[in-house]
Amino acid sequence: MGKDKYDLRQVELGNENPGFQIDITDGKGVITTNGAKATNGKPVVASKDTVQLEEGTDRQQWSNPVEFLLSCIAMSVGLGNVWRFPFTAYENGGGAFLIPYIIVLLIVGKPFYYMELALGQFSSSGPVRVWEVVPALKGVGIGQLVSTTGVFTYYCSIMAITMFYFFASFTAELPWARCGEGWVDCADSFGSNGSISSSEIYFKDIVLQEKDQINDGVGYPEWRLTLCLLFSWVTICLVLIKGVQSSGKAAYFLALFPYVVLIILLVRGATLPGAVDGILYFITPQWEQLLNPKVWYQAVTQSFFSLGVAFGGLTMYASYSPLHHNFHRDAMIVTTMDTFTSLLAGFTIFAILGNLAYEKGTDISNVVSGGSGLAFISYPETIAKFNEVPQLFSVLFFLMLYTLGIGSAISLVGAVITAYCDQFPTHKRWIVTLVVCTFGFLIGLVYVTPGGQWILDLVDYFSGTFIIYILALTEIIGISWIYGVNNFCRDLEFMLGIKVGFYWRVCWGFVTPIFLLAILIYSLITLTPIQYQGKDYPDAAYACGWVLFFIGVVQVPFWAIFAICKYYKTSIPEAIKKAFRPTKRWGPKSAKSRQEWEIYKEEEKEKMRNETKSFKFLHLVFGVTRRRPSSVSSSS
Repeated sequence: MGKDKYDLRQVELGNENPGFQIDITDGKGVITTNGAKATNGKPVVASKDTVQLEEGTDRQQWSNPVEFLLSCIAMSVGLGNVWRFPFTAYENGGGAFLIPYIIVLLIVGKPFYYMELALGQFSSSGPVRVWEVVPALKGVGIGQLVSTTGVFTYYCSIMAITMFYFFASFTAELPWARCGEGWVDCADSFGSNGSISSSEIYFKDIVLQEKDQINDGVGYPEWRLTLCLLFSWVTICLVLIKGVQSSGKAAYFLALFPYVVLIILLVRGATLPGAVDGILYFITPQWEQLLNPKVWYQAVTQSFFSLGVAFGGLTMYASYSPLHHNFHRDAMIVTTMDTFTSLLAGFTIFAILGNLAYEKGTDISNVVSGGSGLAFISYPETIAKFNEVPQLFSVLFFLMLYTLGIGSAISLVGAVITAYCDQFPTHKRWIVTLVVCTFGFLIGLVYVTPGGQWILDLVDYFSGTFIIYILALTEIIGISWIYGVNNFCRDLEFMLGIKVGFYWRVCWGFVTPIFLLAILIYSLITLTPIQYQGKDYPDAAYACGWVLFFIGVVQVPFWAIFAICKYYKTSIPEAIKKAFRPTKRWGPKSAKSRQEWEIYKEEEKEKMRNETKSFKFLHLVFGVTRRRPSSVSSSS
């Protein structure tokens, strides 16, 4: 590579660098292409800090691209694939549900996943700092952290229950296989008469000790679940204690082990009587359901929460990748693997449920349940009926669930930690990790009380579902319509050196935001008060839920007003313009890459300056082949 006058690595400390200008107001580097002087008129010099910034030593990076890919798989392939997708698909058209699910994946899931990876990698910033691109929308990032915090506190309580079952599996006979003393109207796995299965009584009365209502409070934490919750948070803390340097190593196990267990369980389940009937029940299409708007709403919900978009985790992971890393390939792999895993889990689960229906002599619809009922009642009941080593299959199943949970939880917790460390870079990361995990454990205690499942559903509804649609819609409008599809695609082309095609441009600019708006309107129209197993919550619980929702959503207008006030100097219109324009901190962190980006932008603007409006429209929608700067090509 020939000598580049803009290459900071060829500039000695204390000597003038013709391509770097220090912004005295905030100490950040602003690249020029004409050797400009600083605002004080003196030559600009390269400092030790500047050279370190170019070398990328100020932020962690993945040890290798495989760790990033596996971490994304571990995050996206979670509990939702195993216990939510099969039941959702069955309830919303069976095999026909795959049609809206795949369509939603193509027009919402993939574009959103790709966009968030691009934002994080381009800016090397977490979910809050990334909004230097549109400072008025900083509240989107903070709102996502509010939602993420609510989700990871209850998510870890589910992992605690999983650990409880894991340890309980190390017994001569699975404890839910037979009815215990005093279990009223119980039917165990060995043929005793009763209307309630022993696995259901074990889950609700022994493990959860669940209350029928919470008007008098939720009760005190159950000590065994508390220890399992502590175990879960200690695991998360150890994985995250060194950032991506430690979580990247854990990703090899977290991403791959669940597939080993799923395949083992599928092979075992497929050999059981009634398994084929269960699989056919799962994939048999109910075509009339395609005209039901609820089915499309559920497809969006499943896609969002399966891939993990709009929670900040994707942006966080991508922020630790090198600027020119090929995340396009990773996005295609992960989104495809996520769908494949959902189908694999569906076949596995319904093969087992088919056997359960066969053993009971009933229809499959009578043994199908979603969510925790599937994971902790139906499946354990079937495993207890195995003739050979049911303990082994129980251990494998619950260890798989725990691994899936950990993989998703570390991305949620890591997003919060990264956002804080971006804002306060001098604070030691291991201390921040310890504090966040301690906070998560203390808040999580409410979910291991007798009324914990009531609170879990309440928080999931107000913090983990409804609010995400609003924040996601605002996010894509901010990037596509305010920052601009053209500008965003130009940044992508600079990073990857490839043309951004028609599919991505149309999805980001039109299809995805319009579809999300339609889904949001539908959810508002069909909004009904949440219930727990058909029972209403106390008024105080509803009030707390709406307060939680308000805290997340109000971040958007609050920080928009804050940004406008911050930039207000001469007039409100001028302040609004500045609040919705990228700041000087938006762009690549590396000084050399920032300089190349600035040059690239000027070249692209110059090409379009004298073009006709029709050509500019074609460029916006279809894109054109772009040539990367020679300095970028030679350094890649």
